[in-house]
Amino acid sequence: MTLSSSSRRQAGVLLHLTSLPGEFGSGDLGSQAFSFLDWLERAGQTIWQILPLSPPACGGSPYTAFSAFAGNPLLISPEKLVREGLLQADDLSPGPVGWVERVDFENVGTWRRRLLRQAWRNFQAWPAAERQSLWDFGYQHAWWLDDVALFLALRDNLPDSDWTGWPEPFRHRDSHALWQAKEQFADDFGFHQFCQYLFFIQWGELREHARQRDIQILGDVPIFVAHNSSDVWARQDLFQLDSAGRPTVVAGVPPDYFSETGQRWGNPLYRWDRLEAEGYRWWIDRIRMTLECVDLLRVDHFRGFEAYWEIPAEAETAQTGQWIPGPGKPFFDALRSALGTLPIIAEDLGLITAGVERLRDDLGLPGMRVLQFAFADDSGTSCHWPHTWVRNCVAYTGTHDNDTARGWYEAEPGPAETPESWEAERRRARDYLASDGTTISQDLIRAVYASVADRCVIPLQDLLDLDTTARMNIPGVAEGNWGWRVREDQLSADLAHRLRHLVRTYAREGR
Repeated sequence: MTLSSSSRRQAGVLLHLTSLPGEFGSGDLGSQAFSFLDWLERAGQTIWQILPLSPPACGGSPYTAFSAFAGNPLLISPEKLVREGLLQADDLSPGPVGWVERVDFENVGTWRRRLLRQAWRNFQAWPAAERQSLWDFGYQHAWWLDDVALFLALRDNLPDSDWTGWPEPFRHRDSHALWQAKEQFADDFGFHQFCQYLFFIQWGELREHARQRDIQILGDVPIFVAHNSSDVWARQDLFQLDSAGRPTVVAGVPPDYFSETGQRWGNPLYRWDRLEAEGYRWWIDRIRMTLECVDLLRVDHFRGFEAYWEIPAEAETAQTGQWIPGPGKPFFDALRSALGTLPIIAEDLGLITAGVERLRDDLGLPGMRVLQFAFADDSGTSCHWPHTWVRNCVAYTGTHDNDTARGWYEAEPGPAETPESWEAERRRARDYLASDGTTISQDLIRAVYASVADRCVIPLQDLLDLDTTARMNIPGVAEGNWGWRVREDQLSADLAHRLRHLVRTYAREGR
């Protein structure tokens, strides 16, 4: 059963929306996003990889979200709201002024939420006929939107922002209490519906701009969801929780090349038996909703569908845990039966077993290959060495979880490395790439482009040859991630020309 295949060689760029240029403190769905698509077209790129579009629950991480179905309201463009008459130009001041190098998620979020509240008040004063499109949107999406809007409205009005601390009728979703809450908090409930309405309108406009340029959007679906989310609150029966709603076991991964103590993500784990009993309907709805927004879909932590690392909730690190079998091929069979052929890419990084590889290959899914990982292996047999790659994969210099190419090469030895092993790894890179290391980013990029992989995606930081200060995320580190931004002048005509030359040289036109 083949769920996804590529008959054309493609090249793309990895950049999240918050990293775009712009004058309002973070990237968004405004003019700079459209300009970036135009730049990608000039550079010959046919893929734009983004991170999840979900609303971050804390720290700016799109992998820890209030909802797996909702869009991030903080990506809504203020300039578009002015153009549409929902805001006045004066409403944007005072606020973030000019371009800033890193996103201050707390302050930018506060400012943008104030604008959205003002837009909501203005919208409510519009004639009923002009507000009809919101009610139509709410009716069409009520199956997920009502839970999200009510969850966020309750968070706005109850003293405990964690739903397990709410009064019992709200915590256990007493139908009468929820009906009363919709009435009592009607303004906040409507506001959160309004934000989703704006997000999906603006996202749809950007998606159409990408289609017109034959650029595919590669999105991202994390396998797990946040505990403090509308997803878990609304479907507590699908997760391993105690009677108070707290997780009994949580997700993560054991020690690996990212962390000596593993990564304790803290997400609640699914009751796969109950998901199976209802035909995996929740997951089918989630994938369908995501594919309405993107063209290709990277499924994060694919190995968790074969087996996942179960950590006792009371454990402080991920070192204590056990592998538990996942839903496996029957889960993907159910997706395919409901949704047809799926453009899925399996994020098969980490501790990958023969069983994970078998599942990926039985499904015909492309996996991921990361060139940075190759050079730690002195045998030349790791799946990340280009001479081992197959066509049906997506090749990277590094991902959003890696250091930049230059940062990786220039880094000091880590705690698990000796100076000798560190230098041996860099020497293997130089030998393999026929490089002296002075242009390591370019050398890694050229090797990925030249490879047999049908698709290659390069983080923009590597295309710009940036050092470790431009790193997007350090796995296992809670603070200081996700904030990097690109300057408008860095998206130059010269860089676009050089990328288009690579595309032509290695037949990655994607046509």
